Amino acid sequence: MAPGLRVLLPLLLVAMTACVRNPATGKRMLALVSNDEEIALGKQGALDVRQSIGLLDDKKVQDYVAAVGLPMARRSERPDLPWTVQAVDDPVVNAFALPGGPVFVTRGLLTHLNSEAELASVLGHEIGHITARHSVEQLSQAQLAQLGLVVGSVISEDIAKYGGLAAAGLQLLFLKYGRDDERQADELGFRYMLGSGYDVREAADVFSTLGRVSESAGAGGLPSWLSTHPDPGERVEAARARAAKAHVDVSRLKEGREEYLAMLQGMAYGEDPRQGFFRGNVFLHPGLRFQLTFPQGWKTANQTQAVLAGSPKEDAIIGLAPAGNVAPEAALRQFLSQQGIQPINAAPEGYPAGSAYFQAQTEQGAIGGVTTFFTHAGTTLQLLAYTAAGQLASYDDTFRATFRSFGELTDPAALAVQPARIELVKLDAAMTVKQFQERYPSTIPVEEVALINGVKPEDTLPAGHTVKRVTGGVKPSP
Repeated sequence: MAPGLRVLLPLLLVAMTACVRNPATGKRMLALVSNDEEIALGKQGALDVRQSIGLLDDKKVQDYVAAVGLPMARRSERPDLPWTVQAVDDPVVNAFALPGGPVFVTRGLLTHLNSEAELASVLGHEIGHITARHSVEQLSQAQLAQLGLVVGSVISEDIAKYGGLAAAGLQLLFLKYGRDDERQADELGFRYMLGSGYDVREAADVFSTLGRVSESAGAGGLPSWLSTHPDPGERVEAARARAAKAHVDVSRLKEGREEYLAMLQGMAYGEDPRQGFFRGNVFLHPGLRFQLTFPQGWKTANQTQAVLAGSPKEDAIIGLAPAGNVAPEAALRQFLSQQGIQPINAAPEGYPAGSAYFQAQTEQGAIGGVTTFFTHAGTTLQLLAYTAAGQLASYDDTFRATFRSFGELTDPAALAVQPARIELVKLDAAMTVKQFQERYPSTIPVEEVALINGVKPEDTLPAGHTVKRVTGGVKPSP
């Protein structure tokens, strides 16, 4: 048998036994994950989302997004899945679906939408990913691709020799499925919107807004032909074409603009400073009432589960993160007992009590670091710093100074900081967005005001129109 056939035969046998009929499209698809496994994956993923990002603490909003999304999901081709539709407290403009039923939309995306129909378009698209089992198919393709490389490496020395290149090629091959999945989810979302009586023309507005958000953020990245998402302009035109072919009485379809905007009233906009913000190189966390001083000149980032700083040479990292519901002593023991972690017996001098040095072996080589666990405001926190093992001594003073800088936040202005919030204004006269900004100032630029209202700065807003503006959120100066 030719070497190529010897490689392909095991893959064909796996693929043939793993093909099932797609419930949403009626076409056959590759699925190495069962329905029960899919649901289990989604439940674990949803738990991870709730723990790492966090749900939006607003029952009004949660009830609203569920009331829009769940009826569409239950009218879909997979009504018996354990569907959930929830909003997460994340300023990033995004929505995503997990296998088996969980759908999430971010606070950031909610503030950029302007009607219930637009929200239905977003949720319908994510529901489409689940009903079509796109994540299952992608996972199955990845498993099959990896199997192909393993089988090929065993059988063919040539494939083993170029395994890395083959992996890159397989990723490019599967990008096609990503783009096709997005188009298919758009089509399914359109179907679910229409079935629930929503104005399907609003889908084009969503794609237009998302395209402008990407432009305003300077999102370049891969060219559109190499992206797993179709170009936003292409999606706008496709959405308009689908709406035009629907041949329905649009006057009977629901837009739900005023109800949706009323739901947004008072919603936090952008980053929430109560979850931490930087004043120069000092990190202040009003919610937990602490502050921490990072080294001057280091690059810093406040992420959902950790605040981090990287050295200018990108060869050292310091981080602070919650350690879970565990006592500091037990947390330290658990950390040092992890596979690959080697405690160093030398006691760290000048560090907080309970600190420990360690070494670990990574793919990039050996690292050396120091960590400590402690309780603050009823929460166990971990400070961790590391660099290449041979450089630990040179960074020791820097790490020590940062660890010792942790302290109580007492600045009244910092403790009282509040996020920027959405405020609604009903216009008593027609005006441009620029005129609106002059009369009803926002703490964001006029271009951003236009963006969250789905218009352009030079557009005229009619009298009686409800318009979003953003107030507050100014961080106190030192």
